[in-house]
Parts: sequence; structure tokens; C-alpha cells
Amino acid sequence: MYKLVAVAGKIRGEEFVLESGENSIGRDESCDHTLNIDGVSKKHLSITVTDDVAYLKDLGSSNGTFVNGKIVKRATIKNGDKIALPDVILQVVFVKEKKIVIKKKMAKEEDPEELFLKGGPVPQKLFPKIIYYFKYKFMPIVHGINEEYEWRVLFGILLSIFVVTTITLTIFPILQDSKKLLLREIAKRGAHYAEEIGRINAQALESKNLDRVNSDFLEKEDGVMSYDLFDLEGRIVRPLARLNEYIDDTFSIEVKDWAQKNRMNSQDSRTLTKLLDDGSIGIGKRIIAYNPKSGDFEAVGLIAIRFAPTSLAREAAKSQKAYMEALVTSMIVSIIFFAIIYYLTIRPVEEIKYQIEEVLRGKKRNVETRYLFEEINPLKSSVNSLLQKIRELQDDGGDGEFADIESDDGYVDTLKEFLRGANGAVVILDSEKNVRAINTEAEDLTGIRESSAEGMSLLDVSREKGFAATVLELCEESANNGGYSQQGDYELQGQPHNVYVTSLMGKDNFAKAFYVTFVKDV
Repeated sequence: MYKLVAVAGKIRGEEFVLESGENSIGRDESCDHTLNIDGVSKKHLSITVTDDVAYLKDLGSSNGTFVNGKIVKRATIKNGDKIALPDVILQVVFVKEKKIVIKKKMAKEEDPEELFLKGGPVPQKLFPKIIYYFKYKFMPIVHGINEEYEWRVLFGILLSIFVVTTITLTIFPILQDSKKLLLREIAKRGAHYAEEIGRINAQALESKNLDRVNSDFLEKEDGVMSYDLFDLEGRIVRPLARLNEYIDDTFSIEVKDWAQKNRMNSQDSRTLTKLLDDGSIGIGKRIIAYNPKSGDFEAVGLIAIRFAPTSLAREAAKSQKAYMEALVTSMIVSIIFFAIIYYLTIRPVEEIKYQIEEVLRGKKRNVETRYLFEEINPLKSSVNSLLQKIRELQDDGGDGEFADIESDDGYVDTLKEFLRGANGAVVILDSEKNVRAINTEAEDLTGIRESSAEGMSLLDVSREKGFAATVLELCEESANNGGYSQQGDYELQGQPHNVYVTSLMGKDNFAKAFYVTFVKDV
């Protein structure tokens, strides 16, 4: 934590605590710290605190800001530095926060890497405990997969699994309920057929008059795959093609066993209904007839029907189609969702990478992302601290001032001097590939006019985009090879030309200007 202590002047003894971030100081009441002193500007200076580093910036004050007796516009300040303003001197004080550390005896000192990977002791409260087990027990499995596959591939796989699982858990039960309802209706229909067989043939079966047994209507009914009408011993009565044979169909045997195990009275009209392995529905029922000798109703036979109406096949096809439609629709939506999440996630990373390069080029002071991504803030703070240490190591003066941002202008002016004595077509570009100068020969050769193109991107002013792309590619190659000249070929005005690009490197080892020449290939 930083604070300013007034060590001289009208407010001697007062202290001002600097919060993390920007702290404005001046005479205006809107400032974070107000100094009601003559000579201090309304908004005199600001001090930005980032972690353990503080940066001072003069806000265009009338009387200037002095650090350790030297007037500055921008500077890094540290503990003990003195900031002089009109009629007051403020000393920078860095206060280390006091932390009470309770040390416990440990049989073995924990490895920091092991602590990072395993998360330390398990929390006692329920919700933190759930988070702990998810993060340190389940997620290592996913992280292990990520070590083998790219993040975007893993994300696509997980999203696909999520879609299929969600559709299966939501749509599939509804389809299953619809199927069960249809099966119940079909079972009722099959049971009606069985009852009709019993009603028609009860007397014939009771008197053993097999010639009177009639099952013709079953053979004409839609959906009846096969049937067995047999007596209590299992001897087939109908169909005629299997007359007097014993049942061998698995469902018919099951119906016989069912009837023997369930000793039902004459009033019991239960029906055995079962979904068979081949997708058909099995219907089993006893056939009841009146026995005049006993004066009671009794079972005289059994009917076993394999039932598979076309409506069942249509419902299965309809259900499968509905499931596939829902799955395809969800996959299309998931692809769009994947693209949104993927690019939303990598954008802050790309921005930080770009800003780091800008800081290294000397065009920015700090990495400041526009996107609200709280989880990436620690990384941003670490990067800013590292960049600040790099600047301090590169600062030969040691006075804590920021080095001025290195401009392209000096390098461009140097190349313009070379342009004066050039013998041939020459174009000069700055670090952003903007046209800064072009001689008459190059104007005639490329069709680019200096009066209208100066300060504009070569890609925007060139009529031939292929030509501009070739030059820009050579610029990048020269910049990446320490400024060494790079050669390419391009046809200009119907004639092949050699294109040479040489870059002028700055103190920060980045290209500040490019010298482009064209030589006719003879």
C-alpha cells in the first residue's frame, strides 16, 4: 500500500492513502485527493498504483511536478521519493501490510506445486466441499484429456456429449411414454381378439369337436403375425397346418406356464401381455367354457397371439424421426454456441498478446483489456509488473522516468535523406505500413500519388492488391530478420521487376520504417 505524507509546506503532517488504480490529485474537489493550495492546478497530477508499483503522470499542470528535484511528465515512483508541488513537498511511503500468520506444525512441508494441483485440505462446509471435489477430483480427468487434445477439440466433444445427453434425457422419455400408451391400446385390441376366439370356440373345445373350431378372422386381421390355439396339454388345435402338433413357440410355452402357475377362478379374465424380443406384442389368454357336469365354468384351452400392427411400426419410425430432428436441430444450435463461446474466450487472450507487443514496441505503457473477464485480471497484473521490471532494467538513467515512446518520424526522416539521392523507384513506409514518401519514378511505376497517399496504408492506396500484399509480406520478412533486405518479384506495367525491402530497426528491436525499391528485371 502506498501513501503520500506532506513533509513540508502548509499541510505538513497530512497523509493521503493511494488506492489501487488511478488517484487524481489537485485543487478541484472532484479529485481523489484535494490540495487547496495556491499554485496547485485543478487537476495537477495522477498516481496509478498497480500491485506494488506506482506510476506518476503530470496532468498538464501550470507549475509542473518535480520528483527528487527533477521536473517530470511521467515517472515511476518508489518508497522515499519526494514529489514537489507549489508550497508543499509530499514523500512517497510504501507501507507493508501486516499479516498475522498462524503456523501449524506439519509432519511434512507441502510442495507448492502439489498444493496447486490438489487444492490442499478439503473444506468443511457443504458447498465449498462440492466445488473442491469437482475442481480437484473430477476436472483433473478433463485436464488430462486436454493434455492430449487441443482445447477447441475437447470443448467440441464435451458440447456434443452435452447435446446428446440432454436430448436423450428430455425427448426420449416423452417418446417412450407415447410408445407405452400405444402398446397399451394395441394390447387391449389383441386381448379383444383373444376373447373373441374364446367366445366362438369355447363349446367346440369343451366337446373336443375340433371341426367346429373357427379362427379364420385372425388370419385376416391386420397385425396378427402368428397365433397358437391349443388345449391345456399344449396340443395345437389351430392353425390347421399344425393341427395336433405340440407347441414349440417360446411365447406359447410361456402362456401355458403362466396359466398353470396362476390358478384363476372362472370369473378371472386376466390377460398376459408382453413386449417380445422381435418388437411384436404377445397376447395370451385362457378360453373358458361351461361344464354341465360340474355346473361351473372352467378353462378348456389357451390362445397365444403374436401381434405387430402397422401402427406400431409407424409410431417407431415417427419416434425415431422426431428424435433425429431434435438431435440435428440441437447440434446446429450447438455449433453456433461453440463458435460464440470459442471466440468470446480467446478474444481477451488475443487482445493481451497484441497489447504486450504494443508495450514492447513502446507504443503503450500497460496492458489494459476492454473486456470484463475477472479470471484473467491476475494474469494482466502479473504481465504489467513484468513489463515494468523490463523497462526498469532497460532504463540506463536510473531516475525512474518512463522512456519516451519511440516515434517512427526520426527513422522515416533518415530514409527520406536516402531518397534524395536515389537512382530509381523508391517508396518509404512507416512501421504501420503507411506511405510516408514516394519519388516520381515510383509514382509512374505504381500509379500511387504521394499527394493523395501520404499517411495512408499501402493496401488502401494501391490499385493492385497483389502488389501491396507482396510488399507487405517482404516488410514482415525484413522486420523479422533484423532489418536485412528481402527480395521478391512482381510484374509492374507489364514488365517483371525485382522488389527489395529493407527495414530500419529501432532501439526496441522493432522495425520503424521500410525502404522499398524496384529494379526492372532484364
